[in-house]
Amino acid sequence: MAVMKIVVLDGHALNPGDLSWDSLSAIGELQVFDRTADDQIVARAHDAEIVLTTKTHLSAQILRRFKNTLYIGVLFTGYDVVDVKAARELGITVTNIPTYGTASVAELTFALLLELCHHVALHSEAARAGEWSRSVDFTFWKTPLIELAGKTIGIIGLGRIGRRVTEIALALELQVIAADEVRSAVPDLPNFRWCEIDELLSLADVVSLHCPLLPQTQGIINARSLALMKPSAFLINVSRGPLIIEQDLADALNNGRLAGAAVDVLSSEPPSPDNPLLRAKNCIVTPHIAWATKEARTRLLNTAIANVRAFLDGHPVNVVN
Repeated sequence: MAVMKIVVLDGHALNPGDLSWDSLSAIGELQVFDRTADDQIVARAHDAEIVLTTKTHLSAQILRRFKNTLYIGVLFTGYDVVDVKAARELGITVTNIPTYGTASVAELTFALLLELCHHVALHSEAARAGEWSRSVDFTFWKTPLIELAGKTIGIIGLGRIGRRVTEIALALELQVIAADEVRSAVPDLPNFRWCEIDELLSLADVVSLHCPLLPQTQGIINARSLALMKPSAFLINVSRGPLIIEQDLADALNNGRLAGAAVDVLSSEPPSPDNPLLRAKNCIVTPHIAWATKEARTRLLNTAIANVRAFLDGHPVNVVN
């Protein structure tokens, strides 16, 4: 049997050097590129039977120029970087990684929320700058501090990550309300109930987004929905950037209509320097790191390799087209 050619188009984000490609290279002739520009895709992957991509876009036009490709593995849960309809028409199997970072993403959700409540970085910087040493009191704080226990968190999207966020929230003694188009069965949890999105927005002290990016969810947070939220509320987004109309959120923050926001994702990544959320008041922005713990990336890579092996064995899994 001929040796399969495997090309990874953009391996640096997944593996900047702290993981190993050895298990993948054992399957076939492997080429790993840190990054691939649009005008390099065809030259690098046109003759590969197996192509792996994280964020490199594979349009129908590009796919039609691939000569030998049988399989495309998306190294993420979201697979909108591939024209899956065109791939299906061309007989190319496309898979994704359905779950790998549930714990890491849920943990960052609360890291962001707790930073909004307790401003740990601000107070650490103040202490290191000598403000505590100069204080006449044993304690000081530079901004109001907020306790979460007893408050209400509204979770939009109750998939795997949303459920993990629910579990952590309940452990922190938050009341949980959730909205999802599909209300799958949930355990009989205390302090949990379903509600519609508008009700959720109006009741929640914290709104946390965990829904996929779909036509019906794009721009779900906009001027109208923000107007329903309490001025004291926080908004968290560790899901997808285009769920939010960013100028509307920036306006709400700058005008005092919302107490704070924390986002790990933006509509364009890397963002334009003039993205309004980079300058908005009381807005924490992190560079899409929720998925990036070594533990989560290890699970992702292991699943990607298992996906390739299952395809070659004739029993593909995690197929999205």
